[in-house]
Amino acid sequence: MIVVTGATGNVGRTLLRALAGTGAVTAVSRGQLPVDLPEGVHYQQADLAQPETLRPVLTGARTLFLLVSGAGAHLDVNEILTVGRAGGVERVVLLSSQAAETRPQSVSHAPLREIERTIQDSGLAWTILRPGGFASNAYAWAESVRTRRTVVAPFGEVGLPVVDPDDIAEVAAVVLRDDAHAGRTYELTGPVLSTPRQRTTDLAHALGEPVRFVEQTPQEARAQMLQFMPAPVVDGTLSILGEPTAAEQRISPHVEQLLGRTPRTFAQWVEGRILAFR
Repeated sequence: MIVVTGATGNVGRTLLRALAGTGAVTAVSRGQLPVDLPEGVHYQQADLAQPETLRPVLTGARTLFLLVSGAGAHLDVNEILTVGRAGGVERVVLLSSQAAETRPQSVSHAPLREIERTIQDSGLAWTILRPGGFASNAYAWAESVRTRRTVVAPFGEVGLPVVDPDDIAEVAAVVLRDDAHAGRTYELTGPVLSTPRQRTTDLAHALGEPVRFVEQTPQEARAQMLQFMPAPVVDGTLSILGEPTAAEQRISPHVEQLLGRTPRTFAQWVEGRILAFR
């Protein structure tokens, strides 16, 4: 049995669809039963922050897909793994972040790096997935595009290889089904560097209407982000967006190697989600 945590998120929903029909799969989230749960997938409510709630979920499980909210600093991962091991879990696939490797000392990503180490030292088989920035972060622009046909963002000319969450999910499905990936770490990116200005152009093309790009100053972006993110996370995020390292701009071959096709571009992602922006 494969247990999928974070089952209602951008990655989790697609992952469940990819795994449905391939064996016993249990979806886990803190909330209510997902309305779009694929046929044949079992659902149980549990909370990673309360590892004992996982005990009935992980009993009889062999593989755990671990997706943590935020950077996971609030979680006792050792206890989660103890509960999992007692239930029969032999392998953990962790959805981490590229920045856990590129910025392991940052406040916003150091906890994920520590979770990686904990899993690697647990004695369980493990695989780590490190995606770069999600294409779906563009949902933050949805309201301004719907109401004003405008994207407001900083660092308009700085490119990053944003990755489609569906590609992450499909990679996770491949890895979860094959023990040959144990002991490996995969970096997941899109196929090209894409700037906020270019993503605005892609969005306009998908809409069939002009969309204006307004470049924020870093100070303006910081003030806006502080309304819903802690200051250390804001500063770490702005650093990646404005001054990415060479590693953060590198195009990884791993999605193509694992899926046998080129990763989807931002333009392809937004074409399939255009109703959110219309």
